[in-house]
Amino acid sequence: MDTIFALSSGAPPAGIAVVRVSGPEAGAALMALAGALPAPRRAVSRTLRDSAGEPLDRALVLWLPGPGTATGEDVAEFHLHGGRAVVRAVEEALSALPGLRPAEPGEFTRRAFANGRIDLSEAEGLADLLSAETELQRRAAMASAGGALSRMVEGWRDRVLVLSAQVEAVLDFGDEDDVGGLDQGFGSGLAALSRELAEWLARPRAELLREGYRVVLAGPPNAGKSSLFNALTESEAAITAPSEGTTRDVLERGVSLAGVPFTFVDTAGLREETPDAIEAIGIARAEAELARADLVLWLGPEGEGPGGAWEIASKADLADRSKAAPDHRVSAETGEGIDALRRALLEHARGAMPKPGEVALNARQHGLVAEASEALGAIRQGEDLLLTAEKLRLARLAFDRLIGRASTEDMLNALFGRFCIGK
Repeated sequence: MDTIFALSSGAPPAGIAVVRVSGPEAGAALMALAGALPAPRRAVSRTLRDSAGEPLDRALVLWLPGPGTATGEDVAEFHLHGGRAVVRAVEEALSALPGLRPAEPGEFTRRAFANGRIDLSEAEGLADLLSAETELQRRAAMASAGGALSRMVEGWRDRVLVLSAQVEAVLDFGDEDDVGGLDQGFGSGLAALSRELAEWLARPRAELLREGYRVVLAGPPNAGKSSLFNALTESEAAITAPSEGTTRDVLERGVSLAGVPFTFVDTAGLREETPDAIEAIGIARAEAELARADLVLWLGPEGEGPGGAWEIASKADLADRSKAAPDHRVSAETGEGIDALRRALLEHARGAMPKPGEVALNARQHGLVAEASEALGAIRQGEDLLLTAEKLRLARLAFDRLIGRASTEDMLNALFGRFCIGK
């Protein structure tokens, strides 16, 4: 296997730059640049030199012999002064050594997975942690990266194994006097596990955390959607003008309100007919956004919005009474009602999103838990026990795939491709 290296800290210039080396030649690379191996897991100061003996930097170096490392391999670290020229010189010196090459995105983490240091759900949590921008995202990612979901899935898998063992005992020894049919414990254990999986499937999904609670502003032309969009996002992202049809396309802006991620979406004005072909495309896209929305703020005629939409009277500064009982009266011009609307959105989104620090299933994980739940739910009392055993096997296989005991190469490539180089 190749030995890989990469800058594993932030982009220079910085106070310190950490270049990490992992693989069978890590020790040789450390000796080549630093002169000798230090004691394991002890930082020492060394002058680094290239193959010609020219000094590169005065750095702290670490020797971390495997398998008890982040990747499960021998690891060397160079803690350098964080200038671009220093990092570049050390990387060039490493590239000149036999058996070493620059790491690909996510390759360190992929080796950790391949060597059993982390499982697949922990790797997914780590990827989410690296991309987290809000407190909710960070806490949910920490739970997954720390193995909370993995431990839960292992528990489910163990319970399926117990159920499978009961079935196999009857299949193998059912004709003996001391082994009867399946007892009541099998049925109650199966029902309890099925209920637990159903509860997890009903939880809010991780995509809400990653993409933000999606709030779509909709209504007819010139209803004040873009002005309200700008007020809610505290930006001038949307062009506003008195003329109708100013917004021709979908405009998104991600923001964080009190640590909760939102995606606000401004849309073209909705009307039945338009002679403008471009505006017609915008209207079609606006209608598609209504189907994707977690919540619609309806600025059109009262009662004409989609089901579950919030009625918004958007021109409170003009004493607009076109809506008899709106959920909110606001004015982007004066700021009236904007803070109250933000607070209501925040409370509503918090109720729909995973709780702080709670593990949330992503689409892949949700699909596999659903597969296991479906297999267990298909078990029928009194059916051929060979069928029961097969359905339990399918549930166990879904759990194995969830934590990476059985994974396709394409899926692994997609996952680890989300990581930066050096992670």
